[in-house]
Amino acid sequence: MLRSIIVSLFLSVYLYALPQAINEEIRKSGIAKKDISIYIKEAGKNGKVVASLNEYKTRTPASVIKVLTTYAAVLKLGFDYRWPTQFYKDGTVKNGVLQGDLVIKGFGDPTLSDKDLETIVNNIRAKGIDEIKGDIIIDRSYFKVGNKDSSGFDEHPYSAYNAMPDAMMFNERVVTVCVNPKENKVHKKNVDESYKVVNQLEHVNKPCKGKYSWPGVAIDKSEVVPIVLLKGKISKRCGNRNICKVVTKPYKSFYYALKDQLEKEGIKIRGSLKLEKIPQNATMLFTHYSETLEEIISETSKESNNLYARHLLLLLGAKVYGSPATIQKGRDAIVQILKSKGALGEGKLRIDNGSGLSRTSKMNAKLLGHMYDDAYDRYGSRWMETLSIAGVDGTIKRRFRNTVVKKRAWMKTGTLRRVKNIGGYVKNRAGKFYTVVILINSTKAKYRGAKLQDKIMQWLVKSKAKPTLKSPSKIVQKKKPASQNIFSKVETRVPLKAKEVTKTPTQKYYVQAGSFSKMPNGEYLVKIEALGLQYSVRHADNYKVLIGAYNNEKEAREALGKVREHINAGAFIVKL
Repeated sequence: MLRSIIVSLFLSVYLYALPQAINEEIRKSGIAKKDISIYIKEAGKNGKVVASLNEYKTRTPASVIKVLTTYAAVLKLGFDYRWPTQFYKDGTVKNGVLQGDLVIKGFGDPTLSDKDLETIVNNIRAKGIDEIKGDIIIDRSYFKVGNKDSSGFDEHPYSAYNAMPDAMMFNERVVTVCVNPKENKVHKKNVDESYKVVNQLEHVNKPCKGKYSWPGVAIDKSEVVPIVLLKGKISKRCGNRNICKVVTKPYKSFYYALKDQLEKEGIKIRGSLKLEKIPQNATMLFTHYSETLEEIISETSKESNNLYARHLLLLLGAKVYGSPATIQKGRDAIVQILKSKGALGEGKLRIDNGSGLSRTSKMNAKLLGHMYDDAYDRYGSRWMETLSIAGVDGTIKRRFRNTVVKKRAWMKTGTLRRVKNIGGYVKNRAGKFYTVVILINSTKAKYRGAKLQDKIMQWLVKSKAKPTLKSPSKIVQKKKPASQNIFSKVETRVPLKAKEVTKTPTQKYYVQAGSFSKMPNGEYLVKIEALGLQYSVRHADNYKVLIGAYNNEKEAREALGKVREHINAGAFIVKL
C-alpha cells in the first residue's frame, strides 16, 4: 500500500514537471532523459514553473555560460560603459616635435581595430605632434595572462575562436591575408612586419569548385617571425579570398599598423617598439574609447565571440579585485557580482574562462534560469535584445527563419562535441514571456538535440496562456527602436501601477566630441562652430567637449553624424 502511494506521488510530480507534449518530443528524439535538462517557467522570479527535468543536474554549458559573463559586466559596469585606451607623452612637444616617447596604456579593449587608427592619429596630430623622436611604448600590464596566442582547444589552433586575450588587443589577434586569384596577387590587409607571407599558390584555369575554390594554408611558428604559407591550386575564376588566422602578437600588429597610419599622415617616427609600464613623468594626451558595453555584449552573445567573453571576465577581475587582471580574479568576480545582486541560483558553478570554450565549465539549468529571470526583471527588453533574436540575427538567424519562433525568441546557444544547449526567452502568440533553458549533453546532441529544442520552443510559442501584470518588475530603462518590431506596443512586462508612481529624472542627450588632458585649442572649437553646433567644455579629471543638449536621442544622433564625419569618428552619445 505504502509503495503504491509513493509511486502515485512520484508520477503526479513527474507529470506536473514535464508536460505530455514535451514528453512525446523527447521520446521521438531518441535522446535519453538522463542526458537532458529542461527548465521552463513564466519569465521573472515570481513566474510559475511550466516544465522541469533534471534542472539541478550539472552539465557542460558550452557558450551559454557567456551570459553569466555579460550579465555580470552589465551589473558591475552598466550598459553605457566604454573601454578606454590611454595615450601619453613622455617628453615635451616643441615646434611639432615630441622630444620623447609616445606611450599607450591598453586596458583590454577587445574591439580595437584598424578602423580606429584614423581617429587615434587625428587625436595625436590635434596635440600638435608632427614628429616623434622617441619610441612607441606599449603598457599591457593591466592583464596578467601569459603569452599564448591560441587556447589550443581543438585541432584548429589558428582559428579566430581560439584567440587568447591581451591588454593591448588589436583586430581580435587575427591577421588577414588577402588573395586575389584573378590577378594572381597576395597582400596583407594591414602593414605588419611581425609575420611573413610565403605565396606558393598555383593558379589554374578550372571551375571555382572543391579543392580549387580555396587556398591551402599552413602556419609555421618555428622561426622568430611566424610564416603564413599559401599553397596548393586555386582557380583563376574565384573571387577574392581573405585568410584570417591567429598568428602573431596583437601589440606588435597594433604597433606596425599605428606606425604606418602615422607615416601616411606625415608624422615621423624615429624610434621603435618597447614594452614597458607607463613612465612616472608621462602626461596624458587623450583617451580613446570603445563602443558601449551594450554593443560589446551584444556581439559577445549574438555571434558567440569567445575573445570578447574572455576580455570581459578579465576586466571584471581587475574592477573587483584590482589589476593586474588574472583568470582566477575574473572567475571570482563574476560569482561575487552575481551573488551580491541575488542573480546567482543554486547548484554547482564552475567558470573556466568566461567564454564556454571549455570542458571543465559546469552549471545546471535552474541556476542559468534564475539568472535569466533576474535580468528579465531588472532590464527587460534592453537585456533581451543583447541575445540572438530568432530568425533575425546571431547564431539563430537561420535556425528559426521559417518557423513560428521567428522574432519570438531571444536566445544564447552553446555547442561543443556532444553538447547542444540553448537558453533565454520565448514569447507566445498571446504575448506571454517564458524563461527557457534546455541543456543536452549527449552523443546524439548535435542534430537530434537541436531538433528537440526547436520542437519545444515551437510548442511554447503556440501555447495560448495570456500575459499577466502580477510580476513586480522594474521599468525597462531603455528601449531600442529595433525592439518596436518585436515587442508589442503595450509593455506587458511592466506593471501599470509601477508606471504611475515611478518618477524618472529628466536627462538630456549630448554628443561627446572629445576628451582632452588640456583645454582644446581654438581651431578645434571653431570647427564645431562652423557646423552650427552648440558646445560646452566641462572640466573634471579632463576636458570633455559636449555638443548639445538635445531633448531626445533622434536629435542627438543627427548631430552625432555631423561630428563623426567632420570632427571625430569616435564621438558618441551620453545622457546627463
